[in-house]
Amino acid sequence: MVNMARREQFTMSAGDRHTRFFSKEFRKQKVDELDRKLITIPELCKEYEISRSTVYKWLYTYSAMRKKGKVVRIETESDTRKLIELRERVKELERIVGQKQLLIDFQSKVIEFAEEEYKVDIKKKLGEKLLSGSGSTEKNSK
Repeated sequence: MVNMARREQFTMSAGDRHTRFFSKEFRKQKVDELDRKLITIPELCKEYEISRSTVYKWLYTYSAMRKKGKVVRIETESDTRKLIELRERVKELERIVGQKQLLIDFQSKVIEFAEEEYKVDIKKKLGEKLLSGSGSTEKNSK
């Protein structure tokens, strides 16, 4: 019950709302705090009961990042964490693919050296072995 009474204390009806004015210094200070990641947009909206669109207007107008031509991307921490994990996974997979490619290159070189040394076409013989068991023969087709 205390929680309900408290919630009613802070809610405003359409008739109770009034236009508030935040000074230029205040807006710059809050944008600076956002740029330095001292506060998040949802925290700012909740604390001062302002809309997200208002905060984004402040960012557009006063953000140092905006003036430098940098893109400000606002993400939740979970999105950022997922992005970092995915980038790490991509690096790991690229490393594995690189190792597999080195192994394939090494095996190709070994086959080439063996072919030269023993005067045998190993690649052709490997292909014959694979084909012999994979297709139908005359016995099976009769």
